[in-house]
Amino acid sequence: MSDTTDIQICGTFKANDANGKEHTIKGIRIYDEGYGIIDVFVDFAAAMEAGSYRDSSLIKTIMQALHKAGYVGPDFGVTDPSLQERKMIVLEAPEEFCTFAKTKGWKNLAEEFE
Repeated sequence: MSDTTDIQICGTFKANDANGKEHTIKGIRIYDEGYGIIDVFVDFAAAMEAGSYRDSSLIKTIMQALHKAGYVGPDFGVTDPSLQERKMIVLEAPEEFCTFAKTKGWKNLAEEFE
């Protein structure tokens, strides 16, 4: 999470999956620019089981962390399965997330062409 194009939304926290296994999440981040739909990157300290990006318990805890960070809006969906990695879950934020992301420094590139 040290890349200059990343905006850190929240830091380290713990989350349990549906099987009760505890995972350490290093942080949640977004890229500083985009075109309306924001991919949200959830970085894990260790590799997870294949398919963990579909684990409803993990997603629920991630959403709780985002709400604690100040996001107000609907839950996120999982983005393209090909983007998922063993140490990272990528979520697709709904449009309502854009307002929150702007408060963190995100820039909507589409607004430049309106």
